[in-house]
Amino acid sequence: MTVPEQLQVIINNKTKPLGSLGMLETLAIKIGTIQNSITPTISKPHIVVLAADHGIAATGLVNPYPQAVTAQMVLNFTAGGAAINALCNQNNIALTVVDTGVNYDFDPTLPIKHYKIAKGTTNYQHSNAMSANQVETAIANGKKIVEAIQHTGCNTIGFGEMGIGNTSSASLIMHYYLQAQLVTCVGNGTGANPQQYATKLATLQAVSEQHKLLGNSYTVKEILQKIGGYEIATMVGAYLHAAQLGMVIVVDGFIATAALLIAINMQPAVKNNCVFAHCSSEAGHRFMLHHLGVTPLLNLGLRLGEGTGAALAMPLLQCACAFVQHMASFSSAGVSEAG
Repeated sequence: MTVPEQLQVIINNKTKPLGSLGMLETLAIKIGTIQNSITPTISKPHIVVLAADHGIAATGLVNPYPQAVTAQMVLNFTAGGAAINALCNQNNIALTVVDTGVNYDFDPTLPIKHYKIAKGTTNYQHSNAMSANQVETAIANGKKIVEAIQHTGCNTIGFGEMGIGNTSSASLIMHYYLQAQLVTCVGNGTGANPQQYATKLATLQAVSEQHKLLGNSYTVKEILQKIGGYEIATMVGAYLHAAQLGMVIVVDGFIATAALLIAINMQPAVKNNCVFAHCSSEAGHRFMLHHLGVTPLLNLGLRLGEGTGAALAMPLLQCACAFVQHMASFSSAGVSEAG
């Protein structure tokens, strides 16, 4: 029997009615399949928050918050004051914060991994956001980051992000890969009011036309060059390498899923290693999840980013492994089975 078949037999013989642990059973089989093991386990879970600035954010056309908030929030992460800090601390998840391209010079003594490519991307209203070399460097950096974390004994990793304006890049990525109308892809981001939303939508429509995103075929690197962010490109590399290393990947929200669309386009097998943490309330996320044919674990109305959805889902992965390993079977507990 295959590992999934063996796990199904083990789960069916636990002291419970068939299927009564619902999605937890499916999750256990998923983790065991990724790990090729009938004793799945979550070891040293880790969240990586990738931060970068976007050139378009300096205009204020797509973001109610100023670009400076990216650096301010990175400092908040390092001080332990953000939502992701609280959730990682609560659930005993390691946290790494990475500067991939923030428009700020951080004190080198702060607990930040420094992979800055530049101080923000170029404004993609007028030209490509990144050069081909910058895209390649970012993808390579993502692989290095994951490699170092995997060497600590981590087998389960999630990725979050911080970057004012990055929901716009994610919306454009979704727009291109799903060939969907922008109104389906563009949401309020960090709390845009109706007037700000209208400006954001019109701005991104012009960007789409500038880069001819509908009806054309581009390579992954070309799309990242045109509309990507450093944190998104770095996340793409991280996804690719985490899957290559056989790690369980916990996919966070809207921006993390947009990055995954790119990674899957490069290597479709990456999806096999992914567990989808939640469905964001950001417009477009559920459409991306539907496009991927996946069911998220949670639906809590989240739209924060930072990897918070992945951190909330991590205990469910641990519980899925725990019941497989520690719950008694009918025979071992001396409990009569149905029928």
